Amino acid sequence: MIRKPRLFTPGPTPLLPEAQAALSAPALHHRTADFRKVLDGVRENLKYFYGTANDVIFFTSSGTGAMEAAVSNLFSPGDRVIVATAGKFGERWEQLAQAFGLHVEKVAYPYGRTIPVSAVQEALERSSDIRGIFFQATETSTGVRNDTEGIARLRKIRPDALLIVDAITGLGTSNLDIDGWELDVVIGGSQKALMIPPGLSFASVSERAWERMKTAKLPRYYFDLLKERESAKKHDTAYTPATSLLVGLAAALDHVRGLGRENLIRNAQVLADCTRHGVQALGLKLFAEVPADALTAVSAPDGISSSDIEKRMRDDFGAVVANGQGTMKGKIFRIAHLGYYDFTDMVGVIAALEMVLKGLGHSCKLGDGVSAAQARYLELTASAGSPSARQ
Repeated sequence: MIRKPRLFTPGPTPLLPEAQAALSAPALHHRTADFRKVLDGVRENLKYFYGTANDVIFFTSSGTGAMEAAVSNLFSPGDRVIVATAGKFGERWEQLAQAFGLHVEKVAYPYGRTIPVSAVQEALERSSDIRGIFFQATETSTGVRNDTEGIARLRKIRPDALLIVDAITGLGTSNLDIDGWELDVVIGGSQKALMIPPGLSFASVSERAWERMKTAKLPRYYFDLLKERESAKKHDTAYTPATSLLVGLAAALDHVRGLGRENLIRNAQVLADCTRHGVQALGLKLFAEVPADALTAVSAPDGISSSDIEKRMRDDFGAVVANGQGTMKGKIFRIAHLGYYDFTDMVGVIAALEMVLKGLGHSCKLGDGVSAAQARYLELTASAGSPSARQ
């Protein structure tokens, strides 16, 4: 039988057809007027995608590159920072900060938990010299949404502390008021809600953060935000960029403009809600204390490994879901909703999941998950119309 491979992972995500077509076009030289027009359009549309008036800098790297830039450009050796972590990518903030010689005050919670705002507040009140707060808007490894607005309100306790947010799966799936909440650096990546391959990372940068860079003393070379800002003023980049990826990004950002940023976010929210209803109707438990809309993390049933679920989904139906990461491998699986997904995709993956679970011995009735997702979809779209991302 034919089995089409379908990604249901929270990155990489399915590619937008218009972006795929742009990616296959002949290469442009990066020091030409034609390519500078692409750069100008990308920079302006990234601001729209982010929903910010701040500069958005990009690098040819995975999201971790922009995370590293946020550390190396804004701090000096020995600076004290708070890292709020409850998952693999929170741990990455900790590792990056330590690699650059920062003193880390860790606010750590178990996988699956959301970071209590009160815990971050207590850490701020304990130390008078906190220079930054690092956290995730969405912890991709656990499917958890953190209270970005609540943490941002803590700025009044330590006005000098910069707010640095990994929103790699939060952008395009949640309402982040970057300027209203005064978020200083917000990190994004190309292979998530923007529907193109991995290889580009982004960072919106506030004026407070630009000012901090004037006194920050950590070393940096390639991931130098000031250097890239100066190049942007000349409609250029400091170093050779990923030209084809940027042309693909231009097409994806045009699509987001046409669809509307709020509709892209709404699409993820509806699909996440429907998926949660579907998996719970199959007797499964959500792993995340406060679920994010970028993805749904589901606990494997007792006696069944999520590794077996992942393998059967891929082998039997070509549906690639994500296993748990680190200590959660074999315990949870994750289904993505960000970017180029529609309701038919979600119905299909839930139907496949029903059959896989039944084959692995889980007691469930075929159709219950799909029926619950369908019913929820009709409730959510009764007055608003279809949220399809394929408009």
